[in-house]
Amino acid sequence: MPKKRASNVKRRSSQDDQLPPKQSKLTQSDTPSPLCFDSPDSLFESLIQPMKTEQFFREYWEKKPLHLQRSDPSIASYYQSLFQLSDLQSLCSQGLEYYRDVNVVRCINGKKKVLNKEGHVKSSVLNKTFVQNKATIQFHQPQRFKDELWRIQEKLECFFGALVGSNVYITPQESQGLPPHYDDVEVFILQLEGEKRWRLYKPTVPLASEYSLESEERIGSPTHDIVLKTGDLLYFPRGTIHQAMTPAGVDHSTHLTLSTYQRTSWGDLLLDVFPSLMFDSSRTEVGLRAGMPRRLLLGSSEGLDTSRQLAASLRSLADKMETGMQEVRSAHMKRDFIMNRLPPYSQQELLTPSGKIPALEDMVSLRLKEHMVITVEPSQERTDESTELVVFVLHSLKNQRESHMMGESPDEEEEQDISRGLQFPLSHLQALRQLQQVEQLAVDELQLPTQEDKLSLVLALWSESLLVVV
Repeated sequence: MPKKRASNVKRRSSQDDQLPPKQSKLTQSDTPSPLCFDSPDSLFESLIQPMKTEQFFREYWEKKPLHLQRSDPSIASYYQSLFQLSDLQSLCSQGLEYYRDVNVVRCINGKKKVLNKEGHVKSSVLNKTFVQNKATIQFHQPQRFKDELWRIQEKLECFFGALVGSNVYITPQESQGLPPHYDDVEVFILQLEGEKRWRLYKPTVPLASEYSLESEERIGSPTHDIVLKTGDLLYFPRGTIHQAMTPAGVDHSTHLTLSTYQRTSWGDLLLDVFPSLMFDSSRTEVGLRAGMPRRLLLGSSEGLDTSRQLAASLRSLADKMETGMQEVRSAHMKRDFIMNRLPPYSQQELLTPSGKIPALEDMVSLRLKEHMVITVEPSQERTDESTELVVFVLHSLKNQRESHMMGESPDEEEEQDISRGLQFPLSHLQALRQLQQVEQLAVDELQLPTQEDKLSLVLALWSESLLVVV
């Protein structure tokens, strides 16, 4: 499974490795796509066809595995065009490095053996290890190089509203790359070449929130024993214990793992919204600003009284949330998603403002809404006055495809630029929500007090390529 750094997403964890400053993209074949890219919904439904999206989420999502067998040769041909063993030679000429871009592994006696070399990956050495050691080649985040995977994963990130990573696994016959384990992501396996035998087992930790190995002694008998053939798709929920092997008589297997919904649970959302809930409530509830018992931190005053006081405060907060008196604001999860997701497909065409400059009499529309989030957060400006709330409009139009899911932080100046996005006074929140909720709107109808405020808002959005005149 793709790795993620310590913050929130499934990415490579090495901070010392940097991508080459420039990377060329592999040219995609002209193989017709069986997928429908008209919208995120249509893309997902075409990915799991012939099943319907509603049935999938009702019967399988976070519940049980699903194996979709395909006999259509056009689907098999398309899957093979996404990534194949023969692509490695040209990819190795693009400055790939072991650990960062490629892992070479083999499962021996239930243990993972890492066979990586040092430094850059050479095609001849990689092929030799693959053949002689019967090792699995794990290619990290191929969407950085493959346009069609960028196109698929960008749409899937819009569909799920969560990061979508990928790995490619290439395994020779009668070999296994990884020991039995479970992951903290929802997994979609696309069989690209050859065949792969998958054994799935009942989770020991349903909907697991972390990766873990499991011993053969603990997992029991498989609940599913499946052979994936080219064009097939396999889904299983996070926590599902699994292992996979290329059968005898199959030269090699290549499969793509699409993974999503890491740390995207109700518990993660509570962790995200709770600080802002307490910040807002403390500004209006004097009881929350009252001092806690003396010497509590030294353990001298712990007990039922403290627990009851905290429980009463939480109940009051829950009541206000339930009745709509207390707004729930996600900030960190929104920022993490929008800062680290893929940019729109064909990104360069979207980086400059489009069409005429908006005027008061114009009808305008937000573009690329699925690549934009609105957050309400404390102002980051340091002043002697009390902290005020402001509105941020964050977007992913300038994100770097080459670092997607790799866990690499931009330098400090770039990080400030990306993380801040556009900032507006809290009084602009309603107008921004107006634009979010409708297909198009007259500038003059924005709920702002002055015409200057209305024009200033749409000009700022237009300059960031987030708005167009209809």
